[in-house]
Amino acid sequence: MSHRSHVTGFSAVPTGMAEHESALERDFVTLSSFADRDAKITSQPVTIRFEHDGERRRYTPDFLVEWSDSRSDLVEVKYWADLRAGWKRFRPAFTAGRRWIRERGGSFRIATDRTIRCPALEAAKRLLPLRRATLDPDLAETTLAMVQMLGEPTFHELVNAVPAAREDALGVIWRMIAQGMLRVDMSVPIVPATRIGLP
Repeated sequence: MSHRSHVTGFSAVPTGMAEHESALERDFVTLSSFADRDAKITSQPVTIRFEHDGERRRYTPDFLVEWSDSRSDLVEVKYWADLRAGWKRFRPAFTAGRRWIRERGGSFRIATDRTIRCPALEAAKRLLPLRRATLDPDLAETTLAMVQMLGEPTFHELVNAVPAAREDALGVIWRMIAQGMLRVDMSVPIVPATRIGLP
């Protein structure tokens, strides 16, 4: 453990396993796999050799994310405070990373705790385990009909409208959100007043 909670491990993603070396990297993997269930996330994908001020140097970025729409991002994960404190030292390596991925048609991105630790991450932690949960097809069809009839009801309104026990209604709504059958705004916390629509 370090002052930044250095936690090593592996995160299961639909396309395999992604290694992480910190809690922040683990959260990045969680958020990315939630944003795109078919994304391929590779940890420490390449070591880039470059020269800076006449010295040979090496840089190993944290992740390569290959999204399902054929985009690819080379990603460095850093705490904002560490990024600010070490920017002058990090910049030549990041420039080399940006050049490397641009030559391959992708983009370079720095992800910090400010962008990773957001309401969408909390939603991802809650919803990812439900992506493969079983779903009652009849109750799901009824729930979709309720959303269409009510026209983007609140979470609370939909729970009350689904003709089932409250526990069953909650279960089907959360599963349908997780599986992309219902749409909510993930940029803010999901609360009883959250509007629910169709994808």
